[in-house]
This record gives sequence, structure tokens and C-alpha cells, in this order.
Amino acid sequence: DVGRNIGAQLQTDQAEADKRIAQARAEERRAMAVAKEQEMKAMVQEMRAKVVESEAEVPKAMAEALKQGKLGVMDYYNMRNIMADTQMRDSISKLGQKDNGAGKQDKSR
Repeated sequence: DVGRNIGAQLQTDQAEADKRIAQARAEERRAMAVAKEQEMKAMVQEMRAKVVESEAEVPKAMAEALKQGKLGVMDYYNMRNIMADTQMRDSISKLGQKDNGAGKQDKSR
């Protein structure tokens, strides 16, 4: 009877040790996932900064093309018109997305 209790205690201790090891590994995986998420957020910010930087170069390039005669005035106005149309369509699509989001919430209730 005494031997059985010692054996049971050893098994319990081993199970506790295994549990702690598994918890430590799970915590390590969670920490790695959090770190990866932070890296991805930083990368997104970096890419957004590159986009903004590149967009700032467009007017300079257009001015240079106008100076060199590679871009005519009508080409410039047509491009501005296309950009305005694109911006308008983006705005409309964002409004549509907001409406669809509200509709989905109402259906789930």
C-alpha cells in the first residue's frame, strides 16, 4: 500500500512536470505568434510609407514630362479626369462596403 502511494505520487509529479512543459511550449508559441504579428504590422507600415513616397514622385515626373514635351496638356487633363473618376469610384465602393457591413450585422441578429 505504501509503495503504491509512492508510485502514484511519482506519476502525479511526472504528470505535473509534463503539464508545465506543455504550458511553457504553448506560451512560447503564443509569444512567437505575437512577435510575428508585430513584424507584419511594421512591414505594412513600411510598405504604406513606400507607397506615399512613390506617390509623391508622380507630380515631379509629370512636370518633367511636360517640360520635355513627352506629355501634352490634353494628356495631362485626360489623366486628371481618369484620376478623379477613380477616386469617385473608390468613394462609392467604400460607401457600398459600409452598407453591406451593416446589412450583414442585421441578418445575424
